[in-house]
Amino acid sequence: MSKSFRKLDQAARAAWMYYVAGKTQHEIADVLGVSRQAAQRLVALASENGLVRVNITHPVAECTALSERLAQRFNLTVCQVVPSGGMETDSISSMIAVAGAEVMMQFAEQEQPKIMAVGSGRALRATINEMAQLDRPQHSCVSMIGAIASDGSCTRYDVPLWMAEKTQGKYFILPAPLFADSLTDKELWCNHRIYRMVSDKAAQADVTFIGIGQLNYHCPLHTDGFITDDEVERLTQAGVVAEIIGHFIGADGLRVVSEMDDRLTSVSMRPHPDKPVIAFAGGSEKFQAIQAVLTGGWVNGLVTDEETAMKLLAEAV
Repeated sequence: MSKSFRKLDQAARAAWMYYVAGKTQHEIADVLGVSRQAAQRLVALASENGLVRVNITHPVAECTALSERLAQRFNLTVCQVVPSGGMETDSISSMIAVAGAEVMMQFAEQEQPKIMAVGSGRALRATINEMAQLDRPQHSCVSMIGAIASDGSCTRYDVPLWMAEKTQGKYFILPAPLFADSLTDKELWCNHRIYRMVSDKAAQADVTFIGIGQLNYHCPLHTDGFITDDEVERLTQAGVVAEIIGHFIGADGLRVVSEMDDRLTSVSMRPHPDKPVIAFAGGSEKFQAIQAVLTGGWVNGLVTDEETAMKLLAEAV
């Protein structure tokens, strides 16, 4: 790597921190191990060389190398790794959202009508927030998961609706609670004509966007009222470490069978999909969940951070 390229590489890293993570030049200097004046010059260099627009056009070489290795190791067709060295969780999440929006735009900008199946969660909503407004009324955004909790309230993270608003496309809601009260209740929900129509449409999706959730007492499923304390305890004891649209996964990447499966109404998923299924997740708290999902081959696309990528590759050896 030439000296000038290394300089641009460091400038791109500084640009991520300044323009995306909202870091001060003093904080950037601490992370990069340079003086504040040097950090200021790096940010200016990024701007002068056209590296900064709505997105950062010069990829960090280390992150590019990590994404290539990660893609090869886990058979990913789409992989983006953002800088995260010395960053806290909120900043990492912001970076993943920006990079994830670029990935989403590659599909959403296409003129040919697309069916985009969309999961739920904070990471997905943050990613969609970073997308530019589009005029693609020919696209369809289909929910993969019911947004109704056991008390009748709806989640604040109704992500497919946000996607539809960004693209001006149609929105198809899955009309069911995430977990029905009983098997009989589930059959009533899932046999409804509209449910079958929407779930069939999701199964035909050209691309699927999902989040990856960890399983503990602070996970979104629990804090948003979809599962109880007792259910968290039983699932944890059964070996669940990850959750994708209500499907519970163990550390070995396999589905963990539980009594909740009989009440789950979300769209079914299968490992090793033949169409793009792209996840957006990072940070130390979600590492074990991301590792499990990749091990099981549940996704073939991932946007994550460099520390997570390095740890995934280290433990995969």
